[in-house]
Amino acid sequence: MNGDIVKALGEAARFHPGERVRLVDRSPIGHYRVPTYLRNATGRVEAVIEPPGIDNEEEGYGRNAGQSRHYYRIAVSMTSLWPGYAGSARDGIRVEVFESWLEKVDA
Repeated sequence: MNGDIVKALGEAARFHPGERVRLVDRSPIGHYRVPTYLRNATGRVEAVIEPPGIDNEEEGYGRNAGQSRHYYRIAVSMTSLWPGYAGSARDGIRVEVFESWLEKVDA
């Protein structure tokens, strides 16, 4: 054994600041926590929100059983959301998203 501590599911953040991620698109629309205009958007992780939190979506259906994972602050550029956006290329939106709504985007 190398002495490393293995963390349980949800204790270690799956994503890290600076990583590119995509907000997934799910159907049907139900008790979901991500606005439709942000689904399939690509952004960067700005921050990992600590401590891990309960999955409110699963909790809303009575299926959570105390499972905790991380929320992340994601920065999405306005130009990626709305083609032809006339504002500054630096403009963006920040949204806090639960881990189950994110997937890693390769470079």
